Amino acid sequence: MTIEVLKSKIHRVTVTEANLGYVGSITIDEELLEAADIIPGEKVQIVNVNNGERIETYVIRGERGRGQVCLNGAAARKAAVGDVVIIISYASMEFEEAKRFVPRVVFPDTATNRLVK
Repeated sequence: MTIEVLKSKIHRVTVTEANLGYVGSITIDEELLEAADIIPGEKVQIVNVNNGERIETYVIRGERGRGQVCLNGAAARKAAVGDVVIIISYASMEFEEAKRFVPRVVFPDTATNRLVK
């Protein structure tokens, strides 16, 4: 039996852009992606702390060190610039493996979206 478990989480970042004209996805600063062990193209759930919206989309790598968190395409309708979101990825694994698995969770500075050192 396999189950879905939390793999990675970027906890409480601020939306810096909303680009309705783009095809879709979320663009995230490369530094945040690496810290959270999330890769471009990976499916993520985005939870908007301000309005309760929850959406799923895929990740695009943003420029390193800019703190960019940009919702693209239809996702841009689910959050406004300045909203705080939580970005979550999940993994399917065998039950016994899941018991031992430790997810990667990062807590960036919400004001700058940069890693707290």
